[in-house]
Amino acid sequence: MKGFIRANKGFLLFMFLFGVFRTAVADWNPIPSSSMRPNLLEGDVVFVNRLAFNVKVPLTDHVLAHTGEPRRGDVVTFSSPVDGTRLIKRLVGLPGDVVELRNERLVINGVEAAYEGPQQVMEPVGAGQVAALRLSESFDGHARRIQLMPQAPAAARDFGPVTVPPGQYLMLGDNRDNSADSRYIGFVPRHLLIGRAEGLLVSADMLGNWMPRFERFGMSLRD
Repeated sequence: MKGFIRANKGFLLFMFLFGVFRTAVADWNPIPSSSMRPNLLEGDVVFVNRLAFNVKVPLTDHVLAHTGEPRRGDVVTFSSPVDGTRLIKRLVGLPGDVVELRNERLVINGVEAAYEGPQQVMEPVGAGQVAALRLSESFDGHARRIQLMPQAPAAARDFGPVTVPPGQYLMLGDNRDNSADSRYIGFVPRHLLIGRAEGLLVSADMLGNWMPRFERFGMSLRD
């Protein structure tokens, strides 16, 4: 073993530093599900800035220092408070906010988001397709496209009102009727935030023929 280490110490050092970089500085995150459609698609790979909010001890959730404040509208990767699974959602509620959904319409601190530009599309679900509705949702000067799926059974179209506790955040998927977000897993404590998704690195058609989607390469996720 000692001989192997001596012979490969350069490579082993590189792998160690690479692992530290990925767990403490920056990372990439493949998108495996449809919970952030239409903005993130299955087969997208996002670039995650792990220093956007916290400096952590590598391979842990122990926070050494805060580097920035999460903002409403950020696309955030975090560990699920239920089982530790890595998730990616949109940060909607800040500490102290009162958040609710009224028949799919987002209300924060008594102010309802504005909706416009409805578009009917067909979305892949399992082996088939279902009708979906895409809208522009605007709140507090930020806008993004969201997706509603009227045929989705048992969707949480009404939620709250709830008050976001200190040091925690409320997350929603952009694909509102097909997302396991804070309506199901609860609020996300700050120490479970991994980083902010800044943009797409690459993308491939995961549901089709795996061809590259060059038009999505380098696309920003900041609004």
